[in-house]
Amino acid sequence: MVELRQVSKTFGSAPVIPVLDLSVPPGCVSVLIGPSGCGKSTLLRLMMGLLWPDTGSVWIGGTQLTQGNRLLLRREMGYVIQEGGLFPHHTAVGNIALMARYLGWDQERIEKRVAELRELTQFPQEGLSRFPAELSGGQRQRVALMRALMLDPKILLLDEPLGALDPMVRAELQNDLRAIFRAVKKTVVMVTHDLAEAAFFGNRIVLLSEGRIVQEGTLNELVQAPAEPFVSRFLRAQRNPWDALAGKTE
Repeated sequence: MVELRQVSKTFGSAPVIPVLDLSVPPGCVSVLIGPSGCGKSTLLRLMMGLLWPDTGSVWIGGTQLTQGNRLLLRREMGYVIQEGGLFPHHTAVGNIALMARYLGWDQERIEKRVAELRELTQFPQEGLSRFPAELSGGQRQRVALMRALMLDPKILLLDEPLGALDPMVRAELQNDLRAIFRAVKKTVVMVTHDLAEAAFFGNRIVLLSEGRIVQEGTLNELVQAPAEPFVSRFLRAQRNPWDALAGKTE
């Protein structure tokens, strides 16, 4: 569904992505994970055509992404960023329906689609008329997700969508988001720095370091057969509260 072929990207004199090949299979959840600065978010922006590779090419559904077709191909992709990225001067429903109105959808079609998405995301009806500042963090992310799904895209790209939420809200949204992924049956690419979250969502985990793919597979494959010492170091660094507590009592 998404392919990056011999892609590289440099900012100034710093090569963020030296040279990389990545293939995202259709219909599954692929999670990009790795330390800060490893190129996860850059890859997502390259897929969207928000950044342009220095070398190589990006392919969406068998079509090469070009300067001429990127706006058209973006309609096949929904994009959710950390903290939602909602426009503060638009209500929730205004944010959700923004692209649909731009494309000339009639009001009946917009209302029907918003109702479908509101039910899917379990968003309160009364919240649709509120502005982002009047919504909780979890509600803002649900609005951002509805906006991303409004045009019924084939691909959903999420850049640490739950990273700014407190742990309890994050856990609730994780459950809801996984149920949504299963319901919509789309190709999903998610960026996270949290290994437990990657394992919770991902059919496939792609571990990155310094702009290169170190290993890809299931969490069990990464644990049982690490491709190199970095994989084991990264896994050990992902401590949970119970590990920390056990360390204090030893």
